[in-house]
Parts: sequence; structure tokens; C-alpha cells
Amino acid sequence: MPQQPSAQVTAAEISRIAGVTRATVSNWRRRYDDFPDPSGGTESSPLYDLETVRAWLASRGHASAASPAEELRTTLRLNPPSTGGDDGGTADLLLLVLAAARRTPEQLTAAARLPDEELALRAERDAASVADAVPSAGAVRFAGTDATVLRALYVCVRDEGGPATLGVLAERELEESAASGAYGTPDPLADLLARLVPGTPTRVLDPACGSGTLLEAAARRGATELYGQDVLPVQARRSAVGLMLAAPEATVTVRAADSLRADAFPGLDADAVLCTPPFGVRDWGHDELAYDPRWAYGVPARAESELAWVQHALAHLTPGGHAVLVMPPATAGRASGRRVRAELVRSGALRAVVALPVGASVPFHVGLQIWVLRRPEPGGAAGKSVLFVDTAEATTGAKTDARTGPRTRGGSRSASLDWERITAQALDAWHAFTQDPDAFEGEPGVARAVDVVDLLDETVDLTPTRLVRASRADVDPAKLAAEADATRRNLVEAAESLVRAAGYDDWDPAGDSARQWRTATASDLARGGALTVLRTLPEGARSRAEEGVGTSEQPGARAVLTGSDISRGSGPTGDPAELRSGTAPVIAVGDVLVRAVASKDGPMSRVAGDAEAGALLGPHVHLFRPDPARLDAWFLAGFLGAEDNIAGASTGSTVLHVSPGRLRVPLLPLEEQQRYGEAFRRVHELRAEAKRATRLAEETARLLAGGLTGGQLLPSGRASSRAPRGNTSR
Repeated sequence: MPQQPSAQVTAAEISRIAGVTRATVSNWRRRYDDFPDPSGGTESSPLYDLETVRAWLASRGHASAASPAEELRTTLRLNPPSTGGDDGGTADLLLLVLAAARRTPEQLTAAARLPDEELALRAERDAASVADAVPSAGAVRFAGTDATVLRALYVCVRDEGGPATLGVLAERELEESAASGAYGTPDPLADLLARLVPGTPTRVLDPACGSGTLLEAAARRGATELYGQDVLPVQARRSAVGLMLAAPEATVTVRAADSLRADAFPGLDADAVLCTPPFGVRDWGHDELAYDPRWAYGVPARAESELAWVQHALAHLTPGGHAVLVMPPATAGRASGRRVRAELVRSGALRAVVALPVGASVPFHVGLQIWVLRRPEPGGAAGKSVLFVDTAEATTGAKTDARTGPRTRGGSRSASLDWERITAQALDAWHAFTQDPDAFEGEPGVARAVDVVDLLDETVDLTPTRLVRASRADVDPAKLAAEADATRRNLVEAAESLVRAAGYDDWDPAGDSARQWRTATASDLARGGALTVLRTLPEGARSRAEEGVGTSEQPGARAVLTGSDISRGSGPTGDPAELRSGTAPVIAVGDVLVRAVASKDGPMSRVAGDAEAGALLGPHVHLFRPDPARLDAWFLAGFLGAEDNIAGASTGSTVLHVSPGRLRVPLLPLEEQQRYGEAFRRVHELRAEAKRATRLAEETARLLAGGLTGGQLLPSGRASSRAPRGNTSR
């Protein structure tokens, strides 16, 4: 039997293995004659023999610093499973994640220590034990050559939990599949859709479930029967495993097929349907489904696949049940869908349309809409009006690109939106409308109830922006003038605070060249007792860094600090229900909080103050608790959140996950740390005041411009002290 060639790695992978930056690896190549020679690749992109590199690193005391998730990611690339075909062999590993998540940490440790052949047999038995729960799962086969991947998987589940391990496998399987257009729904949007369903539905269906994000949100709201279907087998498998991990108490049923052509649940009457259907699909089965009984509101035109999904959702509801779907804006006004829209309005099936800001979800350059529908009850009264809400202005003022939307890394453009404000505007209006539609007064420029008879014109245009902004003429001029004046005064005060924050001038040059210093990793500092690294863990997971630290508790009524809170500079806004049965550390004053996903959208770190103290740590935040006698908190936060430091400690391709133990900190005396800390604190104040001033400037400009165009405000009668440039007359 020929010997297996050793895997080859890039310089970037060497930096992740060693826990150093790419620049350090380049420096090693220049400085050390015994650094391994390239074994492949090109002169500009060389490849190195993995075992030779590991031996060289070991000889210099560089043990692997990669996180378990990164170890699994690298192992999958270098040593893919010998089983499987087009899916890259990860289908069986998805099953194994589900089975491993049901084992204790001790059982997982014991499995990882088995000899290769015994480990393969153990993994086969584990995966086969849950095969019936996952769609399109065949016979599971592992070989002794898969032992490296199997060990990495068991360790990842043990240390980082099943969901994190599932995410690594899903990344690879989607890369290996020939499918395209598979996108996740942002968590804030998924939670909003679930909260728009009145009451607590038991049975929830998502006929285009993708990775299961919407069904997970429904489970957090109390749903106990989750049904999903997706045309991509990879998405169906991932959704099934992810839902069983996230909602172990729920009954999960997921199928792989095209919901419109091959409905897997023809007899299901759900309490609620949540869905983000595919947009703009012309080959959705128009001809073959022309006489389908689901088209109770009219046969959808070939260009109206979205209206086919709307009627599919309504057909699966119990009378009185609600469907909430994310729709492209064209569906609200396209001429080819006028008849179906008219019937949805006339019958009372359409209850609300909510306009979202640009960047809320894929495609990021389009302002999507949420349609809320209700299946009419036999003999019940049809609704007399439809609610329209416009949240399009609920942004944080992040820089945007006309083509791609708000600029962030890792596909997280929706993080630049003010989701707290979007959610409040939508839910407040919806709850008030559902309580008494006839008495609903609305909010000028934000929410308005429009009579059905006024909607049934020649176009039946359901665009919220057009209908809601028409109500701005109802705003009382005196009230708007007072609001604009108060906002303007707040802006002036914020501008003065910004000037004071920018007035700190003790920024001395370091000399002819940048300062150099010795550094230590956070892992080194934790081992030396200078700090403790904490994080929130799912049920059953356990981190070596957290053993013996009695500062965690089960989720309860406490607020949760999220990564988005750090980037926005807000207080804790997370929902404790999202932590489910995991273990979450309680934040204390002086803790340093670092976002777990790298992004240039706002600051990466923060020092906890009174506003954060007592809150629970969110699942995507790392907590560093320094010994105040050895480390200054602001000094630590400044260097941990530095752009170069974050880049050197981040792993992944699309989404960059920060490995906390690899972040580096300069070794300086405490007195010098405190000087740096004071400077970092002033930088933090400068950023916060700039963000506050920007927000107030945008709000002031919006009120003034809206008042001028709406007729509530008049231009000042005072003449300008100087003529505008370029308009002087002679």
C-alpha cells in the first residue's frame, strides 16, 4: 500500500497553528535558516509540508494555539473523510455531531483517545444511532484513516459545543455542494418574524427552512413541533441537526424536496408559518401547478413565484393561524400580481406589510418587506384595514454602498442597523393594531392603517413607504417644530461634548520608529493568573479555561450583553431566552468584553461599567477578567481590540471568529499600563460622542427636511448673512 503523502499548508495556516500573525511567519522564513523549505505551490504562494512544519514549531516550543473549531476546519481541508461523495464526506459527520452532543465531556474525551480503528467503529455506531432523525441520511461508514477528523470533531463538540461544530461542517458542505444562493436569515430578523405571530404557536412550519434559523426563533418563543422543508439536501440535513441541538425538547421533522412541486407535509395544518422564500424564481412550476388547489386567491403569474409561496403558506395554516414571510419589494406593486394582491386584501388574509431598511438581509442592496397574513376563519368577519409600517430609516448611520449596502465583514451587514428600533416600531404598531384595528391611530411617517376600499384601486400597490409617508401631512406643525427644536438642542450639546472629547492633545510621537515591545498571549496571561477568560457555553459543553471559576449561572430574568451591543455602544439588549439552558458568566465592573466575530463595524472591545454589571454574557462575546493588581482594564481593552491583534487571532473564511487565547498583550509595568489605559479611555469617549452626534445630526436633518417638504415648517424669515457660493449676482 503506497504511503499517504503529507498534507501541505499555507503560510496563513502556519500562523493559525502557531498562534502568531502572518508577519511573524514571514519573519521566521527570513531569519531562520532551518525553517522548512516550500514543498509545493508557487513562489508567491508557497506550500509547506505539514508534519515538517509541526516538527519545526515543536522544536522551538510553539504548541498549536488553534481553537478546536479551527483545528477541525483545518483538519477537514487537509484530511477530508474517506466516505461520502459530492458532499465532501461531511453528511455522516453531521450525524456524528448530533450523537456526540448527547454524550458527556468524559465520554467524548474517552472516544478521542481510542486507537484509530476502534475510534472509527465507535463513530459509526454513534452516527447510526441518530440516522433516522436526519433527512437523506444513508448508511454511515468510517475508516481508520478518518481518525484525525473524528478526534477533532469529538474535541470540538466537547470544548465548543454542538452548534459551533455544526457551523464548521456546514461551511464545508455548502462549499462542496454545487448549490448557490443559500443564505442565512440574520438572527434579529428571525426573532422579529417569530414575534409577529400572536400568542404561542405549537406547530410551526418553514417550507424553505435553509439552516433552520426561523424555526430556532420559533422554538425560543415556545413552539414544540417544528416542521421544515428545503430543496437542498445539505440545508435540510443541517437544519435538522441544528434544530435538535438548539431545541432538544421539541419534535423536529425536516424533509428535503421542493415545497411547491413536492410538498412533504400535504396534510399539515400549522399554527404558524415562517418563511424567507427564494426570490425571482421563474421556473417554480407555473405550468404543472396551474390547477393546484392551493391557489385559492388566484393563479400566480410566472413572474410571481413569491405569491405562490404566500398561498402555499396560507394553505398550511389552521383557520386563524398566521404566516409571516420576508418578501422582495417588487411583489407589493408589480402589475402581474395585482389580481392576487387584490384578493388577499379583499378576503382579509393580508393583515400587515412592514418595510425594512436596506441591508436587513440578502440581497443587501434591496429594502425587503415583511408580509403578515392570517388564514380567514369560516364565517369570520374580514378585516376592514391593513397595517403598513415603514422602518426604513432605522439605521445606525454606518457607511453604505449603493450597490452592496452597509459595509461590514463576514456578511453581517444587518449588524449596522438599529434592530432594537426596527423591532420596537414594527411590534408596537402591530400589537396596537391587532388589539383594536378600528381604533388604531398610527404614527405619522412610521405606521398607518389603510382601509381596504382605499387599497383596491387599479394598481393595488402595497408599498409601505408610499402609503405611510402620505400620512405625514397629518402631523401637527407645532408638535413637529417643538420636536425638531429639542433634537437640535441635543445636537448642539452633543457637538460641544465631541469638541471636548477631541481636545485631548497628549499624543507624543514615539521617536524615529514605532515602539517595539515584548508581548504575551491571553492564554499565557491566564496560565499565569493575570486574567481569567470566560465565555457562555451551551448545555453540556465545558471549557478548560473556565473550570473552577464559579461566576456563571443559568439564564433567568437578567439582560444579556451581545456582540451587537458592543459594536453599537448600547447597553445589554439580548434576550435571556436565547441562551436557553446554557451557562452564562455574570459581567462585573472592570471586565473586558471582546466580540467573538471579527468585523470593522464598530469597536471590538469594551470595559464593563455600571450599565453592564450584572448582565449575562452573550454567546458571541469573550470576557477577560483582569487582576487589577497586574493589568489595567482599559489598557487591556485597547490592545485586545486593536485591528492588527484581532486579525492575527481570527480564523475562518466567510465569518472570522476570534480565538481569545491568541490575542496578544504588551508586557508593561502597571504604571505605564495606566497611562495607556487613560488614553484608550479617552479614545472610547471620542468614539461614543462622535456616534451620538452623528445620530442626532441625522435625526435633526430628517425632522427638518420632513417638516419643510410636509408643509409643517417654514424657512426662517431672516436673510442669510452671505450669499451662497456660485450664486452671486452682478
